[in-house]
Amino acid sequence: MTTEATNLESRALNWRRVTRHPALMEYRRLALLVALVNLGVFAMGLREGRWLSGNEYALSLIADMALINLSIGILIRQQRVVNALFWLATRVPTSWPLWIRWGVGKVFHFGGLHSGCTVAGTIWFGFLLFGMVSNRVVGASIPSDLTLGLSATMVVLMTIMVISALGPIRARFHNAFEKIHRFAGWTVLALFWAQTISITHDMGGELLQSPAFWMLCLITLSILSPWLTLKRVSVEIEKPSNHAVIVRFNYGDTPFPGSSNAISHTPFGEYHSFANIPAPDESGYRLAISRAGDWTGRFIDTPPDKVWVKGITTSGVARIEILFKKVVYVGTGSGIGPILPHLLAGDVPNRLIWSTRSPRKTYGDALVDEIEANTEGPLIWDTDAQGKPNLSALALQAVRDSGAEAVIVISNQKLTRKVVHDMESLGIPAYGAIWDS
Repeated sequence: MTTEATNLESRALNWRRVTRHPALMEYRRLALLVALVNLGVFAMGLREGRWLSGNEYALSLIADMALINLSIGILIRQQRVVNALFWLATRVPTSWPLWIRWGVGKVFHFGGLHSGCTVAGTIWFGFLLFGMVSNRVVGASIPSDLTLGLSATMVVLMTIMVISALGPIRARFHNAFEKIHRFAGWTVLALFWAQTISITHDMGGELLQSPAFWMLCLITLSILSPWLTLKRVSVEIEKPSNHAVIVRFNYGDTPFPGSSNAISHTPFGEYHSFANIPAPDESGYRLAISRAGDWTGRFIDTPPDKVWVKGITTSGVARIEILFKKVVYVGTGSGIGPILPHLLAGDVPNRLIWSTRSPRKTYGDALVDEIEANTEGPLIWDTDAQGKPNLSALALQAVRDSGAEAVIVISNQKLTRKVVHDMESLGIPAYGAIWDS
């Protein structure tokens, strides 16, 4: 084949390039589905005159819709729920048709439910506030001033959270986004409790008989649980170059391949998740961290003796490899970190394409030797010596040569989306991170 994999097989079929475009990825389809369901509920209520009645029953239904959406949006990102989703998805055997396994492998797009439901929940809360204000304007005694004030504050804070999570804003002001989501989120949760108690009092009801009370208990536990495992642990850091470090941990249980942990310099500071690199028959694990911003730059320049670890070991994209009989891994730079544990475990036959600058100089001989010893004929592309490769063409060639069923890409956002789009346009299942935070 070659010749840039026959010009990527004449740019694939046009209809596949459209239907598999990143703008139509499963994450966005899920968010759209959530929007359509909520619009459907709203349209039905509008037709029946339910929302405009202004009575307590209407306000209660609006509050229920807000609570349902926010509950789904929060719980779907809970680490144990994430692990359960991956566990369920990877029960599908490789004997099933490829098109089923292709779709099931998109399990990591569950973030579309998170974004869709939290935005919808915020809109429903805004609608609830509008209904409350309308009631007061016509002279109703419900809601009380306290309930009205709490609700207004919640809507303002949730709107700020939604705006800060918009893609361009989140990418440009990521540190601010993380702080807003953490501290504004905690404040909204506290206000939610106060509002629920206040509304229950306004209605003359019993708190323990309110569905909102029990859902709030579940949401609170979900948000609190990662912080209950917060710990400060020792690290050993090997620095093969000024561009990358290898971080070694030896505490607790050894994590599974395809997982990650979140670490930080301070307990309530900026957390970053990195793929765990466990080795068979060895305790502990490693992380590969390369210079990719202010936080990683400081970590490399002034390596710490201890770091904070929050939450539990959580499944990531490459976990879905076991859905396929053979895979091609495509990685750039420190993207080798999430790939290496799968090479070491050897659960699924694979081919590796790793593009990085001066691999031995940057990451050290030991790591490169380990990679070469644990996969069949790896293609390690030195961009300093060979220039930038056409990763899509190399991936296609590897799939054709090896008979692999899927491609898993660990790279930056632009390259990941390009390779995934190119492969799926050719009818090859492809997977890569979606940067949904």
